[in-house]
Amino acid sequence: MTDPSPRPADERSSFGVVLLIGLAVALVAVVAVGVLQGSSGWWPVDVAWKATLAELGLGPVLEERPELAGQAYRQIYFELRLYRGLTAVGVGAALAYAGALLQGVFRNDLAAPGVIGVSAGASLGAALVILGLGGYAGQLVLETAAGFGPLAVSGAAFVGAMASVSIVALFASSRGPLSVPTLLLLGVAVNATWGGLLTLVQSLVLDDYDTGRALLAWTFGTLEDRLGIQVAVLWGGLAVAALIGPFVAYELDLFQTGEEDAASLGVDVRRVKWLTLAAASLAAATAVSVAGQIGFVGLVAPHVMRQFVGRSHRLLLPASALGGALMLAGLDLAQRSLVTGQQLPPGVMTSLVGGPFFFFLLWRNRREVATW
Repeated sequence: MTDPSPRPADERSSFGVVLLIGLAVALVAVVAVGVLQGSSGWWPVDVAWKATLAELGLGPVLEERPELAGQAYRQIYFELRLYRGLTAVGVGAALAYAGALLQGVFRNDLAAPGVIGVSAGASLGAALVILGLGGYAGQLVLETAAGFGPLAVSGAAFVGAMASVSIVALFASSRGPLSVPTLLLLGVAVNATWGGLLTLVQSLVLDDYDTGRALLAWTFGTLEDRLGIQVAVLWGGLAVAALIGPFVAYELDLFQTGEEDAASLGVDVRRVKWLTLAAASLAAATAVSVAGQIGFVGLVAPHVMRQFVGRSHRLLLPASALGGALMLAGLDLAQRSLVTGQQLPPGVMTSLVGGPFFFFLLWRNRREVATW
């Protein structure tokens, strides 16, 4: 898939920097509106700022508004709004960042955490730990999140994600990139296998409402009732993955002409592959461990950003992260503002957008599809 209107490298670089700034400003605006606006009305900006500082221990308690320092206020402002917004931003950024890395290492614009089974593998790993934490005692994983729970879930999700990506990596030889049919068929096989095992796990807790509900939340994705420790796990995993990106960005650019060409230029292909796969798995695993399976963000955001900033991963990686964060946070804000009563799971919203976009990609490249 080629860019429809290529620009000179310098022009793309300058435009990319402007685009990154614009995306960051838009993202801050969307999160601010989501945090300050809700069914109970708008919170004054100064009060919200002071409350945040007080929660972080960086400011005094709101003595002039003592009613805002109670448990009900904290639940509304932090758990229902601020933590939800931070979760949407972190999950969107992590999935899109992982998608950009996978598309780079596999040299295939259809590679994404959901397509090749990374999200399903992470979800299965998380489900197994949720089953162990909740079990038949009927305890939600959210109730154990203040302790060891989130770290155990994230660790198991990472193992599941690495299992999926390792299966795909075995087929990615130095003779060339994975073809589109092979990639899609691998994704179908991996997703079907993990999906069957996940259904088996869910069938074991049919009589346990709370644990079954927790497992169901991971299947469709959720941004509700997130806790501070979960937000910390999410952003911690994303930060570590983001630190790896600059060390492989240039090498991923060289990958676009083939692994043999990259190796002839001094690139340690094996090191770059596994660093990239580890970073993508960590980002996707932490996202799934906190919010469950949310599809298409890792496919749509990198592809859209590539049309604007080109294939240089120095700009593509941060642009994809900001684009994915804006996509998920914007969709969440839109459905909260437009839909009253029952809220749609984020996985449903992204599928409604990403599904038609996937068809669009196939239609746009129908000549290539005809040769599969």
